[in-house]
Amino acid sequence: MPFDIETSVGFLLAKAYQRIFACFRDLLAPHGITPQQFALMAFLWQQDRLSQVELSEKTDVDRTTLSGLIDRLVKQGLVVRQSHPADRRAFLVALTKTGRELEGVLTPLATNLRRQISSGLAPGEYEQLCHLLTRLRGIADV
Repeated sequence: MPFDIETSVGFLLAKAYQRIFACFRDLLAPHGITPQQFALMAFLWQQDRLSQVELSEKTDVDRTTLSGLIDRLVKQGLVVRQSHPADRRAFLVALTKTGRELEGVLTPLATNLRRQISSGLAPGEYEQLCHLLTRLRGIADV
């Protein structure tokens, strides 16, 4: 019996990710932000002045890739790197005034996309899906 790829969790997650990513990318493009940059900004909107190590852990993005994302946000004037008060080798990433103000512009876009995604689901299914994906994210050595 051949493997049914169309019912594979990995395949379905990848296809759902591709579709949602493309929609979100198109919504953010006029603002010069990518979905990956939005994720970094969203963590900083929750808690400003995070170290690059903390951002790497929160986003599951390796430090080299993260450094490039931060470089682009710095060039756009949305964040700055600050010396870490307790570790001279480390930097904190802090929002600029422009970066903070962008929250009010971009958050409604993300919220509306979330509504679109969940519109075809029964009440509670979106939350259940998020719960299950969170559990899957935490499984080691899959």
